[in-house]
Amino acid sequence: MHIHILGICGTFMGGIAAIAKSQGHEVTGSDLNVYPPMSTQLEALGIELTQGFDPVQLQPEPDVVVIGNALSRGNPAVEYILERNLNYTSGPQWLSENILKDRWVVAASGTHGKTSTSSMIAWILEYAGLEPGFLIGGIPEKFGISARLGASPFFVIEADEYDSAFFDKRSKFVHYRPRTLVINNLEFDHADIFDNLAAIQKQFHHLMRILPGNGLALIPDQDENVKEVIDMGCWSETQTLGKHWKAELIEADGSQFNVMLADQIQGKVSWSLFGEHNVNNGMMAIAAARHAGVQPQIAIEALCQFVNAKRRMELLGKENGVTVYDDFAHHPTAITTTLQGLRNRVGNERILAVLEPRSATMKMGVHSKTLCDSWQQADSVYLLQPDNLSWSMDELISTSHVEVRLFKSVEDIVEAVASEVKPSDHVLVMSNGGFGGIHQKLLSKIKRADIK
Repeated sequence: MHIHILGICGTFMGGIAAIAKSQGHEVTGSDLNVYPPMSTQLEALGIELTQGFDPVQLQPEPDVVVIGNALSRGNPAVEYILERNLNYTSGPQWLSENILKDRWVVAASGTHGKTSTSSMIAWILEYAGLEPGFLIGGIPEKFGISARLGASPFFVIEADEYDSAFFDKRSKFVHYRPRTLVINNLEFDHADIFDNLAAIQKQFHHLMRILPGNGLALIPDQDENVKEVIDMGCWSETQTLGKHWKAELIEADGSQFNVMLADQIQGKVSWSLFGEHNVNNGMMAIAAARHAGVQPQIAIEALCQFVNAKRRMELLGKENGVTVYDDFAHHPTAITTTLQGLRNRVGNERILAVLEPRSATMKMGVHSKTLCDSWQQADSVYLLQPDNLSWSMDELISTSHVEVRLFKSVEDIVEAVASEVKPSDHVLVMSNGGFGGIHQKLLSKIKRADIK
């Protein structure tokens, strides 16, 4: 079968391409920006890529076109498909019908921690010899790829609440039919497609409605927004983090903790990760793996060897005594927990936070009132002000207890940071995008700087 994928260079759609290719399908695809690393990965698999969305790429007609959710009406390829009544589907729908329908799906959902938690679950199952399939919105270091078909009934997926396609506004995760479901947390996000928190909760309720009676929902005990979803209707067993499962910190930074189940110690996790959020993600992963048949002791052994996915508090390098990290944090809660985790790790050493407010929700100003509070664990903040921001940051900055400066360009931030860092400083870059290649620019500039 010839499968053509529109919007192929996103992590999710690229993962679908890789899985389809491994099944023996002829796979081609296109995107507006075809560039490494995804383009390199896809081309290495023998997948032909096209730059842009000229309809000529659909001649001869493929058997099915998988359309990514970044495409909308008015796109020339989309209009061509509709006018000629070509066979098309969404990525989540294709995955459901062709991969997941006969699998034990373990899904990690929630506003924060999906990539880390799904990466942990996949690694635990792999460590236990279960050879799971997976599709994750990042590249787990232990695998080096974001997706694979797998060789067992188990399939781990990052269950995103974002919409499926321009013709299917349901959340992606309603297509996945999980048997084991993690809901890490729930907050308002994705203001470009959801009007309010209740609209997101309704989608999670739809997800709960398809969780089977022999399924398991793993939820946090203290998250009222998740509890409200459960109260809408739950027909499956639930276990909570905080009641059934508990973590006892051995080290304040979360680098070591005991795993408790029903108040009985199961073992100690000692790993390279830190931060309360990662402890919670790890606990959820252990609980999810147990439902799939992996004993907690084995899961704990696996996590002791776990390396997080790229861009999740990833140590990029150290130059002139200055350590530079990269993190995907872009929501105030994620920024807060990321900074708190680093603060617990480095003590009184200085943290310089570099932030790009890039998400649609951030640009719309939805988080403008809580953003200032999120960076208070930093010693100074370097903030990129996008040209298309719909609200003013000036008042926000004036209320901050931490020094905050606005910059118009990545280059200006690099110059400022490099001129002000001192040995033993920690530079934390936070963005859900490429941030203009700022990471390597910072390392290079700091390496050449005269730091005292």
